[in-house]
Amino acid sequence: MSGLRILITGFGPFPGAPYNPTPQLVDRLVKLRRPAFDDVTRVGHIFNVSYRAVDRDLPALLAQHRPDALLMFGLAASTRHVRIETRARNAITTLWPDADKVTQRHGQIAPGEDARTFGAHGARLARAARLTGIDARLSRDAGRYLCNYLCWRGIEATQAPQGPQLATFVHVPLLSRDGTAWPGSRITAEQLVDAGEAMLLELVRLTRQVRRVAGR
Repeated sequence: MSGLRILITGFGPFPGAPYNPTPQLVDRLVKLRRPAFDDVTRVGHIFNVSYRAVDRDLPALLAQHRPDALLMFGLAASTRHVRIETRARNAITTLWPDADKVTQRHGQIAPGEDARTFGAHGARLARAARLTGIDARLSRDAGRYLCNYLCWRGIEATQAPQGPQLATFVHVPLLSRDGTAWPGSRITAEQLVDAGEAMLLELVRLTRQVRRVAGR
């Protein structure tokens, strides 16, 4: 089998969150040098927090890089632990505008459809993160904003012919700009990188398994 390709994404700032720690996290994970990553191409991308950006950039990234897996990060400013999302809700806020100042008119992403699930591998990534000493938990609610929207589009991509084998979305807590833990949280930027690395390594391992079964 050829080497793996992993697309690692984050989000920029958005209304109510002028600082988003995920771009720095993505940059660190893309630049990690480990023997386990010798044949793994890691592509980093930071989405503007807008529906138009997701719908424009994600298909372009998939077509250009043909990733075997997606590891997506977003900010959950009100949460003080790491959340590995298990599903995407068929829900979209009609209250809060995105970074392009666009407010959606309809409360569903795809009218008539049920929620979409990522799969059982989320529990394996949560365990990998916890083994680094960080508080990481599974979540069934990715919200109704851009993070949930990207979850939906990411799962959708895995269902397409020749699409990614696996996709995962991880919500991270707010950090101080200097990398120290935000009040009420014990998670620092360095601890987040350690947990991110553990999840990335586990995703690589699981993707290899899936590719082997699929013969890809």
